[in-house]
Amino acid sequence: MSTTVACSSRCRGVGYHSEERFDLLTSVIATMLAMRAVLPPPRTMHVLNRFFRSEPAPGLLLIVATLAALVVANTSLFSTYDEVLHDSVLGLSVHAWINDALMAVFFLLVGLEIKRELVGGELATWASRVLPGIAALSGMIVPAIIFLVVARGDATIRDGWAIPTATDIAFALGILSLLGSRVPGSLKLLLTSIAILDDLGAIVVIAVFYTSDIAMLPLGGAALLIVGLIAMNRRGVMALWPYLALGAALWYCVFESGIHATLAGVIVAMTIPTRHPVPQQQAPLHRLEHAIDTWVSFAIVPLFAFANAGVRFSGLNRDDVIGQLPIGIALGLFLGKQIGIFGAIWGAAKLGLAQRPAGARWIHVYGMAVLCGIGFTMSLFIGGLAYADSEHFMGATRVGVLAASLISATVGSLVLIRAPSAEK
Repeated sequence: MSTTVACSSRCRGVGYHSEERFDLLTSVIATMLAMRAVLPPPRTMHVLNRFFRSEPAPGLLLIVATLAALVVANTSLFSTYDEVLHDSVLGLSVHAWINDALMAVFFLLVGLEIKRELVGGELATWASRVLPGIAALSGMIVPAIIFLVVARGDATIRDGWAIPTATDIAFALGILSLLGSRVPGSLKLLLTSIAILDDLGAIVVIAVFYTSDIAMLPLGGAALLIVGLIAMNRRGVMALWPYLALGAALWYCVFESGIHATLAGVIVAMTIPTRHPVPQQQAPLHRLEHAIDTWVSFAIVPLFAFANAGVRFSGLNRDDVIGQLPIGIALGLFLGKQIGIFGAIWGAAKLGLAQRPAGARWIHVYGMAVLCGIGFTMSLFIGGLAYADSEHFMGATRVGVLAASLISATVGSLVLIRAPSAEK
C-alpha cells in the first residue's frame, strides 16, 4: 500500500478497486438523470467521474451538505425540514432512522477498516501501532480534560465530555489532499492511522459511557446472534448475506436492549472473514467494504450532516454561542487535539519510542495535529447521544463543533501552506 494514500478506504482517491467503485457511483447518477431525460454530455460525465474519484470529494460533499443544512435551517424551508425529520416511518422518526440505522452502516464500514488495518494493514504490528496509538489516546484525553475544566460547576453539560475527542477523517484527509505535494505522504499515513484508532476509541466510549438502561431479553438475543456470527466465521462461511441477515437482526436486538444500535455495525464487522481460502478470490471483508464505501461516503455521511448540522441562528442566545458548552467543545477540539497529538508525537520521538514521520518536519506534524481538531461527524454523533433530550444543548453543540472545525481547518491549512518543503 502506497504511503501517499495509505489507507483506510476513507483516504479517498485510491485504494483497491477505486475506479470500479466510483464508476458505479457515476453510473447510478447517470441512470437517475437519464430517467429524467436530462442525461449530461460525455464531458460532464467525465468531470463527475474525476470528482468522485478524487481524494477531497467526500470532504467537499460534507461541506456542501453542511452549508445546505445551515441555509435550510435559516430560511422559510426550516418548517418543512423540521417536519420531515420528525415524520414517523415504521415507528421511528426520519431523524432516528438516519442516526440509528443508516449510521450503523457507517459504523460497519469503520469496523471493517479497523479490522483490515489491524489484521493485515498499516497497523498489523505492535511497532506500527505505537506512534498513532499514543497520539490517538493523548488526542482524546487532553480535549476531554479541557472540556471538563471549562464545564466545571455545571453538571448539566458534563455528559458531553467526549464530544471534542473525535476527528473527522474525511474532512482532514480532504484538506491534506488539496494541499498536494506540500504534505509528505507519511503524514497522510499517520493521520489515517490516528483517525482509525480514534474511531476505535470513540466506539469504546459510546459503548461504555452512552448506554441507557439495559433490557436483558433483547440483550440475550443479541448475544445469541453474536455467537452465530462468530460460528459462521469459524466454519469458514464466505458468503456475505448470512452475516448481513444476522446483522440486521442484531441491530434490532441491540436497539431494543438500550445499547446504541450503531454498535451492531461494528460487531458484525469484527466477524467478517479477512481471508478467502481460494487465493484468487477476494476476501468477504474486502468485498463488503468495496460494496458500501461509496454509499457511506457520498450518501449516508452527507445525509447525516444535512440532518444534524442545521443551526437556527435566530434561535441562538448568548449561552449557545459563548457559553461553557460551545466554548468547552471548541477549545477541546481546537486546542486539545493539537496539544494532545503534537505533544504525544514530539514526546514519543524525544523518548525514542517512535520516529517522526519520514520526510516530515515538525511544522508539518503540527499542522496535521491542528487539522485533527475537525471533529464534525463523530462529534455531532456523540453530541446527539449526550444531549438526546435537549435541543437547546444540541444547538450549542452544533455551534461549538462547527466553529472548532472551521478554525482548525483554516489554521491547519495555513500552517501547512506556509511550511517549508518536506525533507528529502
